[in-house]
Amino acid sequence: MKIIIVGASGTMGKHLTSVFEKEHEVIKAASGTGDVQVDITSPESIENMYKQAGAFDALICTAGPTYVGPWKKMTDKEFRKGVDGKMMGQINLVLIGQHYINPKGSFSLITGALTHDPQLNFANASAANGAVEAFVRAAAIELENGIRINAVSPTVIENSPHYFPFFPGDIPVTMQQLEYGFRKAVFGANTGQVIKPY
Repeated sequence: MKIIIVGASGTMGKHLTSVFEKEHEVIKAASGTGDVQVDITSPESIENMYKQAGAFDALICTAGPTYVGPWKKMTDKEFRKGVDGKMMGQINLVLIGQHYINPKGSFSLITGALTHDPQLNFANASAANGAVEAFVRAAAIELENGIRINAVSPTVIENSPHYFPFFPGDIPVTMQQLEYGFRKAVFGANTGQVIKPY
C-alpha cells in the first residue's frame, strides 16, 4: 500500500512513519523536509504534493496548525491560524486528494479531545477540531469509489510532555495507542468515524 503521511516531520508523523514504512511504501510530506514538501494552508501546494506523489492508497494527516494562547488576546487574525491550518488545510487535502486517490482508498485526519473537552488557551483548536469532525461525517456519505474517511482524536500524547500542564488530569495517549488508532482508520472498514485511541 502507498501511504502519504502529511506532517511526517512532527512528533506524531515521525512515529507513524517509522512503523508504517516497515510494511508499506510511505511518502513523507512536510513543510520543510520529507520526500515532498507541502504547506497545507495553500491549495496550490497541496495540489503540487499530489502531483509529485502520484496515485496513492491512503493519506494520513497529523499536521494542523492552530493558535494557542489566551482568550483575551485572540483576534480574527489569530483565530484564522486554525481555520486556514487545521480546518481548511485538512479539508483541502480531501477535496483535492479525492481526484488522485485510488479506489477503495482512505483519508485519515487528526482532531483531538479538545473538541469535546476544551482547555484554557485552546479555543481555536477546539473549533477547528469540531469543524473537521463534522466534515468527516459529511464527506463519508459523498465520497465515491469506496473511498473512506475518518478522524483520529487523541488527547495529549506521551511524546509531547511540554503540553502536559495544559491538560491537567488527562492520561497521555501512548504512541502505540495513537498508532493503533490510525491503523483502525487506515486499514479498518469504517468510514465517517471519529476514533478515540484511549
